[in-house]
Amino acid sequence: MVRDAVLKFTRELSASLMIRSVSDTVIRVNDEEYSGSIALTPEDFLGTWPSTPVAALTDAHFATVFATKPEIVLLGTGTSNVFPPRDLTFAFARKGIGLEVMDTAAAARTFNVLANESRRVAAVLYL
Repeated sequence: MVRDAVLKFTRELSASLMIRSVSDTVIRVNDEEYSGSIALTPEDFLGTWPSTPVAALTDAHFATVFATKPEIVLLGTGTSNVFPPRDLTFAFARKGIGLEVMDTAAAARTFNVLANESRRVAAVLYL
């Protein structure tokens, strides 16, 4: 006896917050649009990010992010790579947290991949 099997593939997303799009003026997370820089984890929107230039960031700016106990933080620096001060990189290393710096579109894509792998990731995304 031969039976026809019908398989249905669905994509289950493990993260409750996903970055849907990034443009020069808006970051869309789920159905919400943000017209400024933001910070988030797969579970929580951490809020808007101050307009502090990337070159002036210190570990104190990341206190809310550190409180989520991430294993990696993605820093999206806008349309091009802008590297933070070395002291910030060293502060992350002392805490045992990875810091990856890339343009915001790449950081958004990477965030979604890591979030769906149930990784402890946080992102700070500049427009």
